[in-house]
Amino acid sequence: MTLAIHWFRRDLRLTDNTALNAAVAAHSVVVPVYILSAWKGQHRWTGAPRQQFLVDCLASLSCDLSAAGSSLLFRQGDAVEELETLVRESGATAIYTNRDPDPFGRAVEKRLATMAARLGVRLHLFKDAALHERDEVLTGSASPFRVFTPYSKAWAKLEKPLPGATITRLAPSPKLTSLPQPTLATWGLKAEDVLLPEAGEVAANARLERFLEHAVFSYGERRDIPSVDGTSRISQDLRFGLLSIRKVYARLMERARTVDGPRAQSLQIYINELCWREFYFQVLWNKPEVLDWEYSEAFRGLPWTRDNAAFERWCQGQTGFPIVDAGMRQLLQTGFMHNRVRMIVAMFLTKDLHQDWRAGEQWFMQHLLDGEIASNNGGWQWSAGTGTDAAPYFRIQNPWTQGLRFDAEGTYNKRWVPELKLIPAARLHQPPSPGLRLVPGYPLPMVDHATERDAALSCYKKHLEITRSTIAN
Repeated sequence: MTLAIHWFRRDLRLTDNTALNAAVAAHSVVVPVYILSAWKGQHRWTGAPRQQFLVDCLASLSCDLSAAGSSLLFRQGDAVEELETLVRESGATAIYTNRDPDPFGRAVEKRLATMAARLGVRLHLFKDAALHERDEVLTGSASPFRVFTPYSKAWAKLEKPLPGATITRLAPSPKLTSLPQPTLATWGLKAEDVLLPEAGEVAANARLERFLEHAVFSYGERRDIPSVDGTSRISQDLRFGLLSIRKVYARLMERARTVDGPRAQSLQIYINELCWREFYFQVLWNKPEVLDWEYSEAFRGLPWTRDNAAFERWCQGQTGFPIVDAGMRQLLQTGFMHNRVRMIVAMFLTKDLHQDWRAGEQWFMQHLLDGEIASNNGGWQWSAGTGTDAAPYFRIQNPWTQGLRFDAEGTYNKRWVPELKLIPAARLHQPPSPGLRLVPGYPLPMVDHATERDAALSCYKKHLEITRSTIAN
């Protein structure tokens, strides 16, 4: 009898789990373990709603493993140290886990490899979070792509991996000590009044199937309208690995074979969004410094404004710009924000309030259930004009016209900013008269967009000129 450890990370499912399938195929007994992080209080990349969703997903996974005849082991602390202890306790001869696409996870994997070699234990790492990893989609000179469009064309040409099996039976694990299932108290957090989606693999698959039934065929038309249910809402499921990206792609291809014309085009637009996700994975893999610095070196050192009071108004949805406030309040109340609105609020923070994109990036990660480090960073740098884009800083969205274009009837605004529910829609999409509030208690716009737009353009242009002059000299 051979025994192996499967370390669950961001793959909280039994269906098409690459590392788990490999472990079950090669060993008589597999010990499933999840290692809880040991931080307490506030964390840069997560918060109470995200952790509550994780807790719920782990409870669901634990039930699924029990139904399959096994049990989920919980440990807490440094992942490498805890895995070493578990190897010694269990007599495991191998560790199986799926690769993490972010630099923090890769650093752990490097330490884990050293530990496994020292103990004489085999370490097996697998591709699982992406259809194509960092070294699979390259230019003709075998270098990473810097721009999305050529990347997407190369990505589309590659053969996609097929989904794997579903684990339905596992041999019982040996009796090993385990911590109780985690709660928010595990990290010293308190519950927040946030409406979370149902957790677990079954719920995630149900969301996918609902999307594939109808909404995917109108995705191209409706994806930018925040008041309608026009998107997949599976982003948190991909982030926590409740769904396999291979299964998602395979199901999309099955649906594509049944339609043509605009419906097929709409489906392809959604697939393109999956490609964006993997493009940002590749960017972060090859340039991990983007978590601390602007992707575009020409814009490093921009003179961002530091105004804590203004930042707090943005965080709480009290800017006086209805579409911005609606998005920020949706985030606080649900752990989700519509993608079009994410761009609007991010550009407002960076271009209207001139605040550092890193502050917004962190706020999003602490509150978005689907906060994916690579995509979140890519989105914020795109909005800030510092990312992977050919003409970055000229793009400055007007919150008033964005609201008119994508929420003309004010449905989204009024849902999340209910004090405005009796205001005619047209008034929500234009600056109010000077000193005249839309309703008592709702703030006046904290800035004049036209003025701040000109200031942003001037600042970016001046910085770019200074950078080019420095390089030339």
